[in-house]
Amino acid sequence: MEIEVGSILEGKVTGITKFGAFVELSGNVTGLVHISEIADVYVRDIHQFLKVGDTVKVKVLSLREGKIGLSIKKTMEKERPPRYQRERSEGFEEKRREKGSRSVFLIRKIMTFLFL
Repeated sequence: MEIEVGSILEGKVTGITKFGAFVELSGNVTGLVHISEIADVYVRDIHQFLKVGDTVKVKVLSLREGKIGLSIKKTMEKERPPRYQRERSEGFEEKRREKGSRSVFLIRKIMTFLFL
């Protein structure tokens, strides 16, 4: 099986270090999931999320000099809540102009005070 950047594969955790977890993919090929790519939250101890022998879904991030960079968190779909858009009340533009003219008034007053 050809491993390509961007592909999502299944693998088995074969080792855990303080900087990441080694995952064996098909064909006895091993890649590294860096600690920052394990979960969407801060990971202090990898053992809280993974253990040797776990089967995980990973996304291939990079292939460089025979090393494979993997991510677990990029395989998880993120559901974003719909953005709340506030309705603007009538007269919004008028109030905005009033505030603008007030700002100009205050700036002129300050400038006059400074240059007396």
